[in-house]
Amino acid sequence: MFNQYRKTFLTGAIALAWGLTATNLSAAGYQPAPPAGKLGAVVVDPYGNAPLTALVELDSHTITDVKVTVHGKGKKGVPVTYSVGEQTLKNHDGVPIFGLYQKFANKVTIEYKENGNAMKDDYVVQTSAIVNRYIDNRSFSDLQKTRVIKVAPGFEDRLYLVNTHTFIPQGAQFHWHGEKDKNAAILDAGPAGGALPFDIAPFTFVVDTEGEYRWWLDQKAFYDGHDIDINKRGYLMGIRETPRGTFTAVQGQHWYEFDLMGQILADHKLPRGFMDASHESLETVNGTVLLRVGKRNYRKEDGLHVHTIRDQIIEVDKSGRVIDVWDLTKILDPMRDALLGALDAGAVCVNVDLEHAGQQAKLEPDTPYGDALGVGAGRNWAHVNAIDYDASDDSIIVSLRHQGIMKIGRDKQVKWILSPSKGWNERLAGKVLKPVDGKGKPLNCDENGRCESTDFDFPWTQHTAWLSSKGTLTVFDNGDGRGLEQPALPTMKYSRFVEYKIDEKKGTVQQLWEYGKERGYDFYSPITSVIEYQKDRNTMFGFSGSINLFNVGESTVGKINEIDYKTKEVKVEIDVLSDKPNQPHYRALLLQPQQMFK
Repeated sequence: MFNQYRKTFLTGAIALAWGLTATNLSAAGYQPAPPAGKLGAVVVDPYGNAPLTALVELDSHTITDVKVTVHGKGKKGVPVTYSVGEQTLKNHDGVPIFGLYQKFANKVTIEYKENGNAMKDDYVVQTSAIVNRYIDNRSFSDLQKTRVIKVAPGFEDRLYLVNTHTFIPQGAQFHWHGEKDKNAAILDAGPAGGALPFDIAPFTFVVDTEGEYRWWLDQKAFYDGHDIDINKRGYLMGIRETPRGTFTAVQGQHWYEFDLMGQILADHKLPRGFMDASHESLETVNGTVLLRVGKRNYRKEDGLHVHTIRDQIIEVDKSGRVIDVWDLTKILDPMRDALLGALDAGAVCVNVDLEHAGQQAKLEPDTPYGDALGVGAGRNWAHVNAIDYDASDDSIIVSLRHQGIMKIGRDKQVKWILSPSKGWNERLAGKVLKPVDGKGKPLNCDENGRCESTDFDFPWTQHTAWLSSKGTLTVFDNGDGRGLEQPALPTMKYSRFVEYKIDEKKGTVQQLWEYGKERGYDFYSPITSVIEYQKDRNTMFGFSGSINLFNVGESTVGKINEIDYKTKEVKVEIDVLSDKPNQPHYRALLLQPQQMFK
C-alpha cells in the first residue's frame, strides 16, 4: 500500500513540477522506469572509478550458471557476453556488468539458475557521459576518436583495452629541481635527477570493433594533475593481466592492482631506495610481481650519487616487500653506446622534440644527469620498456630500447643477448646470439647488424619482447637506428611485428615471421607499441602506438591490428587518434571478458 502511494505521489510531483497532467506525461517524454529484475538494486559505477560498469546486487539470492549480455547499440552494435563465476559473485556480492555504452540506456540481460530453475532478467542501465579532465586549447576533441578500417567476419566480438595518455594543460605541469652540493652529488632531500618529470595524465579505455567506448578508467583513480603530490603523478603504464583476470600497472612512485569494475585491489608505494616506476609490471606464475624502476641515490664508482634511469628490475611480493633485484648497471655495460649515437634525436621514449626529428642524436660527455640520452648510471643508457618471465629456468627477459634484448637468470648472469655484436665488452660479447637460417646455417651479418642475402633483421629500439604460447619470442621492432645509423630520408624508416626462435644451447637465433616492412613509413612507430601472439584465432595482435608522430599539428595514430598468422591478412584494423597533436599512445591489450569474471 505504501509503495503504491509513493509511486502515485512521485508521479503527481513530476506532473506538478512540469505543469503536466497524467494524460500528457507520456507525450512530454516521461517514461516510468522499466520493471526491475528478480535480484537486487542496480548500482552504476559501484567503485567510483569505472563509470561504464554496474553491479546488480544479489540481495541474499544464491544463484549459479550466470551469463551476462550487454546488448549492442542499434542494428550494428556489438553485444558483450560473458559468464560470471561463483568467486566473482561472492567478491562483489552481485553480478558485475561490463561493456556499457556511455550516456545511453543500455539493455542488459542476466541469465542464471536459482533453486534449480532457469531465470532471465532484463534491465535498462542508464550511464552518463565520460569525462576527460584534461582538456585545453591543444585538444582536437574531448575524447580520443576511433576509426574502424576493417573487421573481418568472426572478429566482431573483439575488445581492446587501450593504454594511452593526454598531455596535461601547461598550467598543471610541474618539474622538480633537486639541489646539488659542491661535489654535484644530489642531496637526499632533492627528488630530481631521475625520471620524476615523466608525468602525463592517463587515458585508459576499451574499444569495440564498431569503434565505441565500452569501458573507461576514471583519470582520478590513480592520477591528479591539478595538485603537486608526487604520489599521484607519473605515467600510468605497463598494464598487464594477471591469472585472476585483474591487472597490474605502474605509475611514478606507485604500483597497483585493479579490476575491470574499477576496484583498486592494491596500491603500493615503491620500496624505499627505488623510484620512478614506468613502462612495465608483470605478475609471475609464482604470484610475485616484477617492476621496472630506477635506483634512488645510487653511488657510482667515483663516489657521486645519482638517481638512475629505467635500469632496475625489482621483484616484490603481494605486500610490496622486495624479494629480488636485477641491477642492470652491474649486470650489463652502461657505457656501451653503439646504438645510442644512432638514434633519432626527435624521439627518445615519449620525450618528443619535433625540431630535431630525423636528426641523429649526439652523445655529449658532459650530458647532465637525469632523464637524458647518455652513457653511465644516472642517464638514459638502458631504457628498459618490457619484462617477461620464463618459468622454465626462473629467468627474466628484458627489452632495453637502447641496447637490445637479454635473458638474465636468477643468479644475475646473462644467458643470451639479441642485438648486433658491435660494442659489447669482452665479458658479454660471447653471449650475443648468432643469426641462422631455417636449416641452422649461419648468416653473414656484420657488427652493425646488416645481414646479406636474407630477410633476417635484428630488432631496433624494440618494445614488448615477450614469450609466446609457442615458446617463441615476439617483438615489436620499432626500427629507429636500424643498421646503427639514420637513413638518408626519415621516410625510409619502417616498423615490424617480428617473431624469433632462440636455441639457447647453440646460441643461435632464427627469424620465423615478420609483418609491417611492406607497409613502409605509413606504418612506422618510432616509440612505444606492442605485439602479442593470440592462440585462440592464430593471429598476431599488435598496436602501433606512434604513427604520424612527427607530422606537425596532427593527431598521432595508434593502430590496432590483428594479422592472420598463416596468410598475413589483416583481420582487424582500428585507428585511435590522439586528442592532442603529436601525442604518442603507449600500448593496447586484447581483452577477453570470459577470462575477467571467472
